[in-house]
Order: sequence, then structure tokens, then C-alpha cells
Amino acid sequence: MCRLLAILFLSFFLILPINNSIHAQTKKLPIEDQLIQDSIYKSNKKKILNFSMKDFDALFFEYFNRKSDSNIVLSKIEFYNYTVQIATFSDRLAILYPDQKQVAVQNKEKWLSESYEEYLQYKASQKK
Repeated sequence: MCRLLAILFLSFFLILPINNSIHAQTKKLPIEDQLIQDSIYKSNKKKILNFSMKDFDALFFEYFNRKSDSNIVLSKIEFYNYTVQIATFSDRLAILYPDQKQVAVQNKEKWLSESYEEYLQYKASQKK
């Protein structure tokens, strides 16, 4: 049951990110954004790797709800805090489900390629 749930979550993550571009894995973020991501990753890795599915669900749905709310614009730090933590959880899934490691790696790359600038464009389009 848990395995099926994890596979469903991984599949869902591959569909949900703001930018569904085929070339998302080759997209480079600005250096400043990469440094922010690196700092968040290093400071949260241990905590996220110990998340339960319940903890992760709460984080993911909080991000999704805040991203979807047209009255809320996340700061750059808030945005990357969510996307990096979601990406980091893929490391946990890769450990728990080694046969799904490739999917987890792709998922992590996709979430780490999320751009704050594209998020701001998305938010601007919500207001129209």
C-alpha cells in the first residue's frame, strides 16, 4: 500500500510543477537562486529525510494551496524553501523504493529546476 502511494505521489509530482517543459532538467537558475537552494538543502536535508508521508503531505499541500492562492505571493526564500524540501523528499523515496530511483531522481531535478521568476510570471497571470 505504501509503495503504491509513493508511486502515485512520484507520478503526481512529475505532472504538477509550474514549468512542464521537456527541457526542465537542462534549465539553469541564476547563481543567487542556486546558492539559496544549496543553503536550504543543507539546512533541511536531515529533517526532510526523516519526514513521514503525513509530514510530506502537509508540506506539499501547504505549498500547493499557497501557490494557488491569488492573494499570496511567496518570497524567493519561501518559494525555494518549499521546492527544495519537496525535491529533497525524493531522496527519501529513492532510498525506500530503490526500483523507483530513476523516477525519484527525475522528480528531484524537476523540482530543483523550478524558477522563482517563472513563479512570479505565473502569479501575474493569475491576476489577469
